[in-house]
Amino acid sequence: MSRPVLDPVKMKDWEIAEAAEENMKSFARLGEELGLEKEELIPMGKRVGKVDFLRVISRLRNQPQGKYIDVTAITPTPLGEGKTTTSMGLVEGLGKIGKKVVGAIRQPSGGPTFNIKGSAAGGGLAQCIPLTEFSLGLTGDIDAITNAHNLAMVALTARMQHENNYDDARLAKIGLKRLDIDPERVELRWVMDFCAQALRNIRIGRGGKQDGFEMDSGFAITVSSEIMAILAVSRDLKDLRQRMARIVVAYDKQGREVTTADLGVDGAMTAWMVKAVNPNLLQTVEGQPVFVHAGPFANIAIGQSSIIADEIAIRLGDYLVTESGFGADIGFEKFWNLKCRFSGLKPNAIVLVATIRALKMHGGGPTVKPGLPLDSAYTKENLELLEKGCENLVAHIETIKKSGVRPVVCINSFYTDTKAEIALVRRIAEANGALCALSEHWLKGGEGAAELAEAVVQACAEESRFDFLYELDAPLSRRVELIAREVYGADGVTYTERARKKLKMYEADPQAAKLGTCMVKTHLSLSHDPDLKGRPRGWQLPISDILVYKGAGFLVPVAGAIKLMPGTGSDPAFRRIDVDVKTGTVKGLF
Repeated sequence: MSRPVLDPVKMKDWEIAEAAEENMKSFARLGEELGLEKEELIPMGKRVGKVDFLRVISRLRNQPQGKYIDVTAITPTPLGEGKTTTSMGLVEGLGKIGKKVVGAIRQPSGGPTFNIKGSAAGGGLAQCIPLTEFSLGLTGDIDAITNAHNLAMVALTARMQHENNYDDARLAKIGLKRLDIDPERVELRWVMDFCAQALRNIRIGRGGKQDGFEMDSGFAITVSSEIMAILAVSRDLKDLRQRMARIVVAYDKQGREVTTADLGVDGAMTAWMVKAVNPNLLQTVEGQPVFVHAGPFANIAIGQSSIIADEIAIRLGDYLVTESGFGADIGFEKFWNLKCRFSGLKPNAIVLVATIRALKMHGGGPTVKPGLPLDSAYTKENLELLEKGCENLVAHIETIKKSGVRPVVCINSFYTDTKAEIALVRRIAEANGALCALSEHWLKGGEGAAELAEAVVQACAEESRFDFLYELDAPLSRRVELIAREVYGADGVTYTERARKKLKMYEADPQAAKLGTCMVKTHLSLSHDPDLKGRPRGWQLPISDILVYKGAGFLVPVAGAIKLMPGTGSDPAFRRIDVDVKTGTVKGLF
C-alpha cells in the first residue's frame, strides 16, 4: 500500500486521517491479510466491520498465542501523555521492524468526542482510521449498551408504577409477585452518551397515576454503565447472558437485591447486545489491523478493551498491543488484577508512557488551562522541575514491577524536549529497573517508533513471573489496603460509617467476597485528591461508599467524589465539527 505524504506539523489530525483514508485497505483485504476467513467477516460498509467471534475462536482456540503488551501511562495531566497515540505508534513500529502485530483498543465515547478531550484515535502519524466511523458511533455498540441499560430502567420504573397502582391479587393475575422496591435504594440511572450535566439529577414520574412512579433519578454517561464493563470482561455470549441476569438494579424495603432477572428483563437486554459481542476491526494509518471493542471511563468502570478482542487478536498475530485507561495506578492496576484474572492471559511487556512536559507539571510546574499558551517552563529546558516530576514516573515503574513484569518507559517525544531532558528521564527510568526508549511516532509513524518496538521485543524475550497483587480469598478490606498502600502510596485507609457497614456486609456474603475489586478514585492524582500532583506522601485513602456490580463481577470501593455524568465545557469540540455538504465528509474531529 503506497503511503500518502503526510506532515503532522502542518496538518491537523483529522486532515491526516482524511488523507490516509484515501489509500486505506478495504475491510475485506484487511481481514484476509490478518488470516480471517470470508465467512468470519461481517462487513458494515467498505471500510469497517465486525469479526464473528464464535467462528474465529472455534477455529483458532488451539493456536499458539503471541506476545501480550499493555500500554499504560504516568498520572494524566491536561498536557496529555498520548497512550492511544503510543499504542498505535507501537503497532506501526512493530510492523516496521517486520513483526506480525495486532492492536486492540477501546471505542471512544460520544461525550468526550464532542467535549474537551476529543476522540481517542491517537494523533499525528499514529492513528486508528477511518476517523469518522471510529469517532461517531462506529458499528453501534455504545447505542446497544444505551438501549439495553435503559430497558432495565423502563422495566424497573414500570414495575414500581404497577405495584403502586395494583393490589397483590391483580398483580398475581398478570403473573407478577410484588417486589416491594425501595425508591430510596434504586442503584441505576438512565444513560446517554453525551456529557449532560443538566441531567445528573432529575425528578421522574410527575403527572398522574399513568405517568409512572414519581421519584428522584438522573442520567449517567453510557460508558459508565455496568453493561460496558460486562462487555469488556465477558468471554462469550453465554457468559454475557449470565452476567446480564446478575445486575443489581435496586433493593427492596427489606434490603434484598432486586436484579434484572427479578424484573424479567435480562433476556431482552441481552438481545440488544448480540451484535455488540463481536469486536470491530479497523486499521492504523500504516495499515496494521486494530480491534476496537468496549469503552473508556476507567475511574469507575474497568477501562479496558475487551477480553473477546484480545482472545482473537493474540492468536492472529505474533504481538498484541492493548491499552489501559488513565495512569498505571488505575488502568494498569485493573488490567493486572481484574482483566488478566478474568481472561487468564498474562502480559509479556508493559509500556509506561510519559512526556517530559507532563513530568514537569508533576514536578510543580504552572497550572495549564485549555486554550491558553503554555508557560515557558514546559517549552524550555528545566532539569530541576523535570527531576522532581520523575517521582511520579518512578511510582508507576514500581507498581508495574510488583506484577513481576519489567516496564518499558516510552518517552513520547515533543519537539521542545532537549537532549539533556531526555537523558535525565532515561537515566532515572533505567536506574529504577525499567527499559527506556525515545519514540517519535507522532511525527514519523512506525519509523519513529522503531526504538520503542525494539525495546518491547527485548522485554517480551525476558523471563517474567506475573502474579496478582492479591488473591480473591483475601478479605475486601485487605485488598483495598494493599491497593491503597502498594499502588497509590497511601499510609492507610479510612471508611465512612456507610462504607464500613457495607464492607462488613460484603465480607460476610460468600458470593460477594469472591468478586473482584474495582477501585474508584480520581485519575488526576495518585491520591484521591486531584490537586495533589507528583508522588503525594503522608495521606490516607478515604472510602466513602462501596458499590456492587455483580454482573461485571466487581465490588467497587469509592474514594472521592466521582461524577458518572461529566459536564460539557465552555469551549467544546462540537463547535469545530462540521460537514462538507458536497462530499458528506466530516471535518474537525480530533
